[in-house]
Amino acid sequence: MSVNSLAVGSFYVSRSRSRRGVPPIRMAVRSNIVSVAPFLTKLQRDSATPLPVLRYVADAMTTDMRAGLATDGGSDLKMILSYVDCLPSGNEKGLFYALDLGGTNFRVLRVQLGGKQERVIATEFEQVSIPQELMFGTSEELFDFIASGLANFAKKEGGKFHLPHGRIREIGFTFSFPVKQTSIDSGILIKWTKGFAVSGSAGRDVVACLNEAMERQGLDMRVSALVNDTVGTLAGARYWDDDVMVAVILGTGTNACYVERIDAIPKLRGPESFSGRTIVNTEWGAFSNGIPLTEYDRDMDAASINPGEQIFEKTISGMYLGEIARRVLLKMAEVGDIFGKSVPEKLSTPSALRTPDLCAMQQDNSDDLQSVGSILYNVVGAESSLSARKIVVEASDAIVKRGGHLAGAGIVGILQKMEEDSSGLIFGKRTVVAMDGGLYEHYPQYRRYLKEAVTELLGLEISKNIVIEHSKDGSGIGAALLAATNSKYDHDY
Repeated sequence: MSVNSLAVGSFYVSRSRSRRGVPPIRMAVRSNIVSVAPFLTKLQRDSATPLPVLRYVADAMTTDMRAGLATDGGSDLKMILSYVDCLPSGNEKGLFYALDLGGTNFRVLRVQLGGKQERVIATEFEQVSIPQELMFGTSEELFDFIASGLANFAKKEGGKFHLPHGRIREIGFTFSFPVKQTSIDSGILIKWTKGFAVSGSAGRDVVACLNEAMERQGLDMRVSALVNDTVGTLAGARYWDDDVMVAVILGTGTNACYVERIDAIPKLRGPESFSGRTIVNTEWGAFSNGIPLTEYDRDMDAASINPGEQIFEKTISGMYLGEIARRVLLKMAEVGDIFGKSVPEKLSTPSALRTPDLCAMQQDNSDDLQSVGSILYNVVGAESSLSARKIVVEASDAIVKRGGHLAGAGIVGILQKMEEDSSGLIFGKRTVVAMDGGLYEHYPQYRRYLKEAVTELLGLEISKNIVIEHSKDGSGIGAALLAATNSKYDHDY
């Protein structure tokens, strides 16, 4: 599974205090709070993440990483090799392109790099919507459409963008669908996801599909790096900061990757990396060991399109936190009359309550929790008393606290695996974890809980060396940078 972080661009929170949409008198609905209290207490108990639970999760993450590196299928974690053995250094020069295909849009970007002194001289990008019919068409039709968009974008090249004479353009291709990578510039499509049902490409090299389409368009361009979006985020952040060792995306979905020593990957067969290291894509959304689950998680999982899979993702990522909360509130409404005698009809609709709604409610510091009342009324049609709103905020906090804490424990699991293999590499110096994704960027309580778990697990002294840093939209420029580091041309730096 790859993370489509484009979808979380809508994760912006309104802090409006307007009374629009709030029934001014009927909001004082009678809630049976006494009968709801046990549900809240049980939710808090079942989703609790005290230090022993977090330590178990972090240690289990480390163990599963080792098992996944030892053999394919060795654990829940796929530990996919990226074939990136040369990371951006800041010395890269020249014009490079990037293509990001991860959902119903694709994005094209170009960047002119000027080496250590000038770094990024200029950058431009365009986003193109993919027509619905192409999502169900043939592979050739889809890739021809993408290549046509690339060709139109390349025609506008000018100004500060300059391609040296005699060179063809090189592009980094971020492909956020399941793919079995076979080299830095090739990968076999396993299957389409996210609503795509394109015929004629499963089992084919997606780079060959794109290169052939660019040839048909007469476009002088070749793919020099195929990258996962999380790997792109690490590369983009590493360009600015040599201490970046891990990248995590927390948006609609989630994933993490990190810099690994080649000699610590028993399942790797073939030529060794000349740098002695590579980036490993953990696909950590599939992790499931030791995660505290509630009845609401189990019900949501059973109703999902992939029951029993992606359990870590279902407890920590933006696609699911709002849905867990909706199921909690529905139970409280049905059994505990939290919103009065009737159950709001919209509350029974799956995904009616979204994670940005939880975030907005948690930002309400007013005495009467007016914004919470507005959101409940406008989003799920619930009229609420002040005591009901307080319970809604507490229930939301329990779900978000668990999510942030578990994500933090996962990060510590990765860091301690690296530290165990090379004492002092991580905990003895400044180490940066690059974060991207709308959930992390826009949800302050989630961010705080994540960092809180890292500090609790590592202790104050060691955690001072761990910098958890937002790296907005690093994956796009990261793909272009990996095209530069894997250029077929001799580097002139």
